[in-house]
Amino acid sequence: MFLHIGGEVMVPLNELIAIIDLETGRRREVNCEFLNFAAGEKQVVHVGRPERGKSIVVTKRRIYYSPISVDTLTRRSQLQIAGRPE
Repeated sequence: MFLHIGGEVMVPLNELIAIIDLETGRRREVNCEFLNFAAGEKQVVHVGRPERGKSIVVTKRRIYYSPISVDTLTRRSQLQIAGRPE
């Protein structure tokens, strides 16, 4: 199953590690270090325009800045797991 995170981007649910609110995530120093390291390793993908980011989706392979809120992404992932696609 896949989670649609914006634009034409979908990530496999079995690779999903975390969904983090962008503003909250940026407040913690350890998150900033992690995101800066990932950006340096070219593992960061901006879905849509960077200024519209609302959440950070961490997977086993990449980190995505998504224009979709944490609440919506969480709801979508729970619906997929329950077997009821939107």
